Amino acid sequence: MNARMMRVFDQDLWVVTKPGAKNRPPLLLFNGIGANVELAEPFMRAMGDVETIIFDIPGVGRSPLPALPYRPSTVARWTAALTRQLGYDKVDVAGVSWGGAIAQQFAHQNRGLCRRLILAATAAGGLMVPGKPSVLLKMASPRRYMDPDYLHSIAAEIYGGNFRLDPSLVKVHAENMKGASNLGYLYQLLAVAGWTSIFWLRTLKQPTLVVMGHDDPIVPLVNGRILTRMIPDARLEVMNCGHLFIVTLPHETAAIFRHFIAED
Repeated sequence: MNARMMRVFDQDLWVVTKPGAKNRPPLLLFNGIGANVELAEPFMRAMGDVETIIFDIPGVGRSPLPALPYRPSTVARWTAALTRQLGYDKVDVAGVSWGGAIAQQFAHQNRGLCRRLILAATAAGGLMVPGKPSVLLKMASPRRYMDPDYLHSIAAEIYGGNFRLDPSLVKVHAENMKGASNLGYLYQLLAVAGWTSIFWLRTLKQPTLVVMGHDDPIVPLVNGRILTRMIPDARLEVMNCGHLFIVTLPHETAAIFRHFIAED
């Protein structure tokens, strides 16, 4: 992994890249809410020879807080400038959960830059079928990133899937979390407040893969079906897991992503 701080417009971003083959576009990954780049490193390594790029969202991990709150369109603008600074004129884009909203916005704003789109454990924003209120209430706070005991107590309920079956996964997950500051987490919540892609999903022209967990308490599977129906060139892949399959099943998830990226 190569890591460095990069200045984009007036914002510093902690950027991590995994080198790979130069005969195809790299995969640009947007992480979930409060998630630092280290959480995605096992998945990035599992991507093999696919060059992979990720950065800490401002206020998360090592990227400093922005001067002001931002919207998905702002993150998409930062990212477009970042990819060009890195020397790419085409990228494949993947977004996980909160990052899936940013990935949709990026594909919408940068149609020539985004070749393929992967939406994982995500939805169309405000107009979605929500998870259980008790789960969403726990997601509204960054406490799980700062209190390992609290994470242990709620992980099975909020993440579902393998976290219900294997408590040891919680310890591994907690050890990799650097998390968001309280204000950084609030900015991420504010960024998607009222945001929805539902009115322009049909305009997305990129081939799109929607990947969902069958036991996802945060983003129920039906949201993936809605995305697949609304995006013209989209198909759905359902994994036998919960919300965080990119963390609990990095090799299986990477295999699905790699196969999609390699298609003609």
